[in-house]
Parts: sequence; C-alpha cells; structure tokens
Amino acid sequence: MGEESHNGELSASRILDFLRNLESMKHLTRTAWTSNGEQETVAAHSWRVAALAAVVGRHYPELDTHRLLLLCLFHDLGEAVEGDVSAKLQGSGEAKSRREEQAIRQVTASLEQEDAQEIIALWQEYEAAQTPEAKLAKALDKIETIVQHNQGSNPPDFDYAFNLEYGKESTELDSLIRTLRSLADRDTESRIAESGR
Repeated sequence: MGEESHNGELSASRILDFLRNLESMKHLTRTAWTSNGEQETVAAHSWRVAALAAVVGRHYPELDTHRLLLLCLFHDLGEAVEGDVSAKLQGSGEAKSRREEQAIRQVTASLEQEDAQEIIALWQEYEAAQTPEAKLAKALDKIETIVQHNQGSNPPDFDYAFNLEYGKESTELDSLIRTLRSLADRDTESRIAESGR
C-alpha cells in the first residue's frame, strides 16, 4: 500500500509538472490578433482548432474523432517553448520540425515515458500529415488561422493577401474543407477590399 501510494504520488507529481510546462501557452502570443485588438495566444488558437474539430468530426464517421481532437490540442505544443513564428518567417520545414520536436520533448520530459511518447507520436503524426486524422487536423489548423486573421482587429499594414495562398495544399482535402476554405477566402477578399491593400 505504501509503495503504491508513493508511486501514485510520483505519477501525479509528474503530470502536474507537465501541466505547469503548458502554462506559457496561455500567455505566449501568435502573430494574429483577436477582434478586440489583443494578440491571440497559442492556447486560444489550439483550443479553437479543437473546437472546430469537435464540430466537423461528425462529418467523418470513419475517422477516430478522439485522436483528431488530441492532434488539434497538441499540434502547437512546441510553441510552449519556442513561441509562434509567423508562417512568412519560418525557416526550412526540416529545421523547424527538429526545433519543434526538441521543444515538445522538453515540455513532456516530466511525464512517464509512455505518456511522453504518446504525445510526441501525436505531434509526429500531425507533422507527417499522412493519416486521415492528421490531414484533417492540418486543414482545420489552416482554416482557423485564416478565420482569426479575418476576425482580428489587425494592424493597418496586415497582409490579408497572404491568407489567399496560406495552407492552400492542406485545404484541398474534400468538398466540406474546400467549402470552408472558400468561405474563409471570401472573407479575406472582403478584408482586402476594406483595407485597400
């Protein structure tokens, strides 16, 4: 009983350390603004991608919705250490991927190996975008980002035109995703017209 209690406490302590490692996602900002003019946080973006997945997921009964939600929740986990880098400024995919994986390993280091490996594997699955769930998660990430850019109270020099090409290849998945993208692009075109840029 005593050893079991000690092991349970150790496991719980490691989980809380992991939770503490994620706190930075609540204040680290992305290169997007909310409708009230504040910069969006990494946590807010990840939450809204997961919320989008929860609603869209029912249209894909063949997919593992639980896995889809986990992919969406953890897809930007490396930003807890690295912060967000604008898509325009990101380096080569391979270098970015290595840095991000190293950051995720750092964030999950307190967890028991099995738990850490599960999260790392989810991130690797998202990065590779080979499974149906990962492809959908990536598409939803791009769509949420564009929608946020269109909803945001952005600086006067915000480059809305960039959205029209951003993540295009990821959002050619199927008719629902193409329609969501088309509607988001329509909003982008309206923002371009409003801004005169």
